[in-house]
Amino acid sequence: MEELLSYILSVQTLVLVLVVVLLKTSIKFVPQNQAYVIERFGKYQSTKEAGLNFILPFIDRISADRSLKEQAVDVPEQSAITKDNISLHVDGVLYFRVLDPYKATYGVDDYVFAVTQLAQTTMRSELGKMELDKTFEERDVLNTNIVASINDAAGPWGIQVLRYEIKDIVPPQSVMEAMEAQMKAERVKRAQILESEGDRQAAINRAEGEKASVVLAAEADKEEQVLRAEGEAKAIVAVASAQAEALRQVGEAAATEEGQKAIQLDLASKAIEAKRAIAKESSVVLLPDGATEPSAVVAQAMTIIQQMTKGS
Repeated sequence: MEELLSYILSVQTLVLVLVVVLLKTSIKFVPQNQAYVIERFGKYQSTKEAGLNFILPFIDRISADRSLKEQAVDVPEQSAITKDNISLHVDGVLYFRVLDPYKATYGVDDYVFAVTQLAQTTMRSELGKMELDKTFEERDVLNTNIVASINDAAGPWGIQVLRYEIKDIVPPQSVMEAMEAQMKAERVKRAQILESEGDRQAAINRAEGEKASVVLAAEADKEEQVLRAEGEAKAIVAVASAQAEALRQVGEAAATEEGQKAIQLDLASKAIEAKRAIAKESSVVLLPDGATEPSAVVAQAMTIIQQMTKGS
């Protein structure tokens, strides 16, 4: 009886262990951003995604565990020849992720190795289409072309290349020395251009300053001449007005008897002065008879004044 009871307990224990083993082998917890490729009797059966999944024990098995996260792979340094026959050493970093675990498992043996080799060959091909200067100036274009070419070829592998970044482009030492000499010459050229531009601008500024100075001086001289002319014109007008006023007053005075006498007296004085001036010029002066009379003197003075006026 005890032996039977012991046998039953051992059988139950064995069954319990078997159930636990079966449950453990049939229940699969797939982590986030991962996928299990399941095979049944060596043939693809299904792809288990993140979460709780069940498989048949001893019949189904996990053929591959694929990560769906973005992966970064170093592309080893390699040599490439540019369009102008310059040998370069280039390395980079490739970023990709698995889109289809089935294709990544059955479409290629090692998708990481395959996509790395494809990146190297594509990079050599793209560099062969560009000249050396363009490889430094157009890295973004080069990276974009490499990504597009890899995605076209990696489609059957279930791989999507997100981006490719070139880390270093190392030309030969002789080319680097030539590039340094070219850069130095460019810097010297830019410095000379800047210096000449500065001299040119300074000369322009000086010329514009001199021009402005001449213009201002001319305008000042013009203003001075205008003001002087206006002053002279006003002076002439004032003198003419004064003379006209004097003549008017003389005319008004001459219309009277006292004015006539004053005029005769003035004419007599001028006649005497005229005779005196003639006497200075000549040693002989002829006077007609009756020259001592005032009327004659005035008449003679008026005649002499008329002659002197005509002579002058």
